[in-house]
Amino acid sequence: MPKTALIAGASGLIGQQLLPLLLASARYSRVIALVRTPLPMVHEKLEQLVVDFERLADYRQQLVADDVFCCLGTTMRQAGSREAFYKVDFTYVVELAKLAATNFGGQLLVVSSLGADARARAYYLRVKGEMEEAVRQTTFHAVHIFRPSLLLGHRATPHPNERLATALLAVLKPLLRGPLRPYRAIAADTVARAMLRAAEDDGGGIRIHPSDAIAREGGARISAG
Repeated sequence: MPKTALIAGASGLIGQQLLPLLLASARYSRVIALVRTPLPMVHEKLEQLVVDFERLADYRQQLVADDVFCCLGTTMRQAGSREAFYKVDFTYVVELAKLAATNFGGQLLVVSSLGADARARAYYLRVKGEMEEAVRQTTFHAVHIFRPSLLLGHRATPHPNERLATALLAVLKPLLRGPLRPYRAIAADTVARAMLRAAEDDGGGIRIHPSDAIAREGGARISAG
């Protein structure tokens, strides 16, 4: 039977690629998008739920879905402080996962990062690792954790360092082979397709999708049917 998908972070780099795929998929008859402000789009399957992520528990009864796609995330530069970064990349993500799981959500598909490790010295990777450990403890039938490398795609406010890193990785791509292959930059739409494919598998357990696997899983186009 057609299912319900819930997506958080639909306006972000990956989320804006994933939302149209969910709406086009025959798997879903309903797609709930958690947004801070309404998205400028209308679709017969789409339900936009404007939420205050600081009070996510207030919306518990509306966070009901078979597949929960979490694309929430920011950067230290965008967040402005460690505390603000932690709130978006750990608190919001984990609270959403816990609330949706208590509503008998079947699958959680969440974006993390290459190198995520709760014991990492780098704060960004440590927070991502702590988030992963927390969502692993939820009661979803399946938890899919995606660990992409540097993401390629249109950013509203690209940083010069991001442009430089993207250009450098493009030049180095032919050299990133074997054990270095996971460090290749990856397109946001490739990650989005890999997330939908993982949901369609309907398997159980905890599954980690490293960047090179994401590139394979999301490498081919998905048909609407």
